[in-house]
Amino acid sequence: MRRLALMALALVVLPHVAVQAQEVEAGRALAATCTGCHGTAGASIGPIPGIDGMEASRMILLLGEFRDGKREATIMDQLVRGYSDAQIQALAQWFESRKR
Repeated sequence: MRRLALMALALVVLPHVAVQAQEVEAGRALAATCTGCHGTAGASIGPIPGIDGMEASRMILLLGEFRDGKREATIMDQLVRGYSDAQIQALAQWFESRKR
């Protein structure tokens, strides 16, 4: 009975983990756009803020503000305007996984 319960739990949890891994990889592909200003993997060494390790919820909020014109920017608002909510989430999850 215990074995059956563990198998049922695995059937519920593992697909979720696989989807998260796919989203992180999708974020990695999108993140190439960010490295020109924010540095490799988001680890900026210049005046532009580093975004490696940033909490996903914070990045989603900030990118949404850029996209919706609520936050001033020189180029961020233009870049993020083309991203869907799913792409923003994937980016945020990837940069969050890049812990400092």
